[in-house]
Amino acid sequence: MGEEAVRLREANRTQLRLEPINLDQVIDENHPARAIWELLHKLDVSRFEEPIKAREGSAGRDATDPRILLALWIYAISEGVASARALERLCTSHDAYKWICGGVSVNYHMLSDFRVAHGVALDELMAQLLGALMRNKLVTLYRVAQDGTRVRASAGASSFRRRKTLREHVQHARKRIEELNAEAENGELSERVKQARQRAAREREQRLTQALKQAAELAKSQTTQKNHPQRKAEKEVRASSTDPEARVMKRGDGGFRPCYNLQLATDVHSRILVGVTITNKGSDNRQSLPMLDDIKARTGGQPRQCLLDGGYLHFGSITKAAARGVEFLMPMHKRGGYKAEVYAPHPKDPPAIAQYRARMAAPDTGEIYKQRAATAETINADFKCKRNLERFLVRGLHKTLTVAVLTALTYNFTRVIRMGWTL
Repeated sequence: MGEEAVRLREANRTQLRLEPINLDQVIDENHPARAIWELLHKLDVSRFEEPIKAREGSAGRDATDPRILLALWIYAISEGVASARALERLCTSHDAYKWICGGVSVNYHMLSDFRVAHGVALDELMAQLLGALMRNKLVTLYRVAQDGTRVRASAGASSFRRRKTLREHVQHARKRIEELNAEAENGELSERVKQARQRAAREREQRLTQALKQAAELAKSQTTQKNHPQRKAEKEVRASSTDPEARVMKRGDGGFRPCYNLQLATDVHSRILVGVTITNKGSDNRQSLPMLDDIKARTGGQPRQCLLDGGYLHFGSITKAAARGVEFLMPMHKRGGYKAEVYAPHPKDPPAIAQYRARMAAPDTGEIYKQRAATAETINADFKCKRNLERFLVRGLHKTLTVAVLTALTYNFTRVIRMGWTL
């Protein structure tokens, strides 16, 4: 009797399949995506709807619900997804993202535009969340820890050029726009390709013009500053042709790269972010007062104490903060290392500085100040490691700030959900 052939169930990938899918059952009841969606419905998002042109009784395609786009970005950032293209792919392949979409199609253009087009609305949404937490006494705003972290800009070091080179590039860019306008009657290219080329040429010309303006402002600021013998000459001033508002800053590894200086303020009691600002100045010095203004705008109040590192030390800022009723706790250093004598009273000190020295010399200040690193440094690590904000994928101060606020809002959402707080 001969050996019989083996019977196997083989793959048939050409056969059509009709499978019923209930999106509400593809994720668990306790899934984070559901919690984000529920939390969003407790907040007013009508500000996001104001720019929408599709209205009842008028012609046109329905707009996408901004809650869907908000939930997609908040959940994506909570999972470390920072790219609009990556998010678009997940919306067709990942159950949680498909659940948030609920059958509504999205593309990366829509996602990318939405992320940077609603800066004011995002600020108001964050203020709503902070207001609800403060009403429930979950955020006390008594003690706040502030710290800055340098985030890589979307520009290369080679994009920084002198003003002479930028002028030449501006002329070439304008010439290119004229050439594309002359080729508008070219029947070999589709209208979509023509418009894309013209748009790219215009955007490049705008970036170069802005870079030339930034370089002129930098040169002017350098010539007005004195007592800087090592300052480069005016002709050495450079600006990025890719992201004109980015600046070269020193990173934690000792290298110098185009960056933005992201400033974050965290309520020590709740570990909720209460302030977000961004600057293209590499130093943290004099960034404490702008943060107090930002906290005031977002919460309507101000902290009683601010914990800062030595990079923020500025007697003028300490004096102005004291006039607002805010105490700064930050170390003072002398050349050669930390010296306890710097907190000894000085006869010429104004009252605010004398109080600052006495405050820092108090025996319990050391224990209080330990809360700064335990709070602020972990937030910086969360942004870069968990939220993938090691590098901005957008350009300019306005857009980078919007992305930073969206990331801060995501952090606060996840914190509220993890702690089980109710609004």
